[in-house]
Amino acid sequence: MPSSLQFYTLLIFCLLLAVWLTVAALRRANRARLAARLLAGLAAAAGLWFTAFPLTRTLGTSRREAILLTSDYQIDTLQQLLRKLGPATTVWRYNELVPAEAPVLASLPALPERHPALRRLHVLGRGLPAADASLPGNLQLVQHTPPAFTGFRAAHWNRQLELGKPVELEGFFENTAVAKAPVWIYLQAAGTARDSVKLPTGRGAFRLHFTPKATGLSVYELVAGKQANTTLAREPVPVEVLPTRPLRVLLLASTPSFEFKFLKNQLGTQQHAVALRVGISKGLIQTEFLNQPAHDLSRLTPTLLARYDAVVADAGTLSGLSAGENQALQNAIRSQGLGLIVVADAAALPRTTPARAGFAVVPRATAVTARPQPLKWPGAPEKATAVVPGSLHLSAGSRALVTDAQQQTLVADRRFGTGRVVIALVPETFRWVLQNATQAYDSYWSYLLSTAARPLAVEERWHVLETWPHVQQPLTLRLEAARLPAQQPTVQQAGAPAARLALRQDVRLSEWSTGQYWPTTAGWHRVQLPQKAAQWFYVYDTKNWVNAQLIAYQALNNRAEIPASASSGAPDTVQQPWPVAWFFGVFLLAAGFLWLEEKL
Repeated sequence: MPSSLQFYTLLIFCLLLAVWLTVAALRRANRARLAARLLAGLAAAAGLWFTAFPLTRTLGTSRREAILLTSDYQIDTLQQLLRKLGPATTVWRYNELVPAEAPVLASLPALPERHPALRRLHVLGRGLPAADASLPGNLQLVQHTPPAFTGFRAAHWNRQLELGKPVELEGFFENTAVAKAPVWIYLQAAGTARDSVKLPTGRGAFRLHFTPKATGLSVYELVAGKQANTTLAREPVPVEVLPTRPLRVLLLASTPSFEFKFLKNQLGTQQHAVALRVGISKGLIQTEFLNQPAHDLSRLTPTLLARYDAVVADAGTLSGLSAGENQALQNAIRSQGLGLIVVADAAALPRTTPARAGFAVVPRATAVTARPQPLKWPGAPEKATAVVPGSLHLSAGSRALVTDAQQQTLVADRRFGTGRVVIALVPETFRWVLQNATQAYDSYWSYLLSTAARPLAVEERWHVLETWPHVQQPLTLRLEAARLPAQQPTVQQAGAPAARLALRQDVRLSEWSTGQYWPTTAGWHRVQLPQKAAQWFYVYDTKNWVNAQLIAYQALNNRAEIPASASSGAPDTVQQPWPVAWFFGVFLLAAGFLWLEEKL
């Protein structure tokens, strides 16, 4: 019992109040409702006393376990967990955005130090961001799975691409409806559906693609709906379309051919720097140049190969290379990242082919090769067909790029040092141009050249480590650069001043530096070093990609189902006061009765 001046002062006051109300009731001439007045007087004095010093009760709790509320937590799950752990179990909320009466957790990393007895933290709702997913010490994280939802469970797409390449979007749509009616998935751009797919059972995996027509920043929409314009889910799909990279391509043909002639012209119209060397007879060659000055192509030298990003050659050219030329070509691929595309035929690959051990040509029967075969590659038109002389058998380390309807490999690549070697068994793609199928032609060669081309030497590159960056949640930006920049970079969102980003160099890899940024608005954000090119990233609104983020958080938080014996041992007990409002209410009711009864 506290021995303070306030305690005894209030005690004496309440006792005097009770005595005064009792004496006043007894001395009153009107003896009606005397018992009620006596009880009301005692209740008023007691209510006033217990308002200041409320009664306490013994409640079960678990000092080894606590609860953390995050966005979209379920009240039923919280109540069920409190019944299990004890009603006095400590409950926090992650930040101010979580609607709850619980106090905000001041510092999650400092939790083991401030509460050393705590061993298990139950997380309700979406979960914790990547920055807080790893807890120090022996604190175990238990993620409580929310109920099933209807929406996009996962989605992946190329968020940055060059003009002319397709946006490839893959994902999974979840549907909790009992009636499994068909659902359509749409990819919309500028309010128009660009591609769609039907899910007969109302849920499942899907794949969509769309080729943008202009460069810049765009936000497409992924929509799920039924008939009669019923929308079940709608999510943004931000994409940055970059200008086409101008390549430097060297074409080497052993004999004149339409394949290399059409390829030279098509690449030239796309403003690529192209050089063509065609063998006319023994010791005699013909050369052509587009979008670059003429130079010597008679021999493959290190200086010549350093001028180009990719070499496209037929099998006859590789067979006719001298030992010095072959050595220069292999060194350029292995050490300098040069790309090589070999236009092969049904014959075995020349012995001088770099990375030859990774590919084996399997010829096809004449009757099969006479029929055009449908070809498949990322972004390929549906009706792309070609006559192919065989297929490729790949060894470990090789990768299929283009396949036919039977999933047999027609084009494949393999890393060779710092460069790549591509083997293509599609020798007559020029027929697509003659058939007015230029989209298939451009898509095919753009895919092969971008795969094989020498990688760009980028001085600085930014990466957002969070898959689904959201408003009011920390995101980590990582800079890949040769050294830590002397000046701080800035991050800017639309309509707001630029904010400086403090970087910390990675102790394991000095080329990496990371910094944390808290976005306050959704949309495109720009990160930039002083005097360097800006890079863009997109921040989602709180209502976007909630389910996909939830799945990602559960994976980060090492989600575990709670066993029946999750709470070890008997729960502890604590003394907790009864709500003060109850006692103050008793005081008001008693005082109000005394006042009203006197007026009657």
